Amino acid sequence: MNATAAYQFTIIVPVFNERDNLPQLEARLAAYLAKTPMKPACVLFVDDGSTDGGSALIEAACSRHPDFHFLRLTRNCGLSTALKAGFDRCESPYAGYIDADLQTDPEDFDRLLPYAAAYAMVTGVRTQRKDSFGKRLISKIANSGRRCLVHDTATDTGCPLKVLQTAYARRLPALDGMHRFLPALISLMGGTYRQVPVRHSPRTAGNSKFNLSNRFWGPLRDAFGYRWYQRRYKEYRVERTDLD
Repeated sequence: MNATAAYQFTIIVPVFNERDNLPQLEARLAAYLAKTPMKPACVLFVDDGSTDGGSALIEAACSRHPDFHFLRLTRNCGLSTALKAGFDRCESPYAGYIDADLQTDPEDFDRLLPYAAAYAMVTGVRTQRKDSFGKRLISKIANSGRRCLVHDTATDTGCPLKVLQTAYARRLPALDGMHRFLPALISLMGGTYRQVPVRHSPRTAGNSKFNLSNRFWGPLRDAFGYRWYQRRYKEYRVERTDLD
């Protein structure tokens, strides 16, 4: 058992080189924990091998807030691995996910949480996105290609605001690019998901990790990989046992 077992809701925040955003992120998350409808709640920062000095800021924030916790990976492993590491160490009934870039607001968890008990995952859909035209265009093409290959119905798999039932989150596979296929993977495991509109803000600090490789060619490659995984995935149910 770890510290998150004492909470109902753990907000997982993967962080890689977001030093300039961390002070405001700390303030927003602390303010949200004080008024979230799902209490008690905590924050779990997953430091994905940051090299910009942000690691010290994360640990300092955790020392100031008893409901803030962290784990630091030995090296940069990518968003999917950082997210999976957080899910694996979450022992509260519900796990949230939000990015550290401040483009989504913790308060919008309130739009997702009312559906958390009824769905394995509730995912945000960014409305009136404040990204550049090129970024929005590439995301639109990538989403269309993914839906064509994977046959899911998700509108915006890249939205970094989600709430999952931890029982499902911990079963997610440790696959590179896993974060792009959360709706499809949840469905593959027999769960259901709901999409809810959330707000979106422009990035005002730090550097975007967006490029053509990780927003177009990467997702296209991963979609073929997911199809391979989907054909080989096996789900089982136990009818009887004397272990319990």
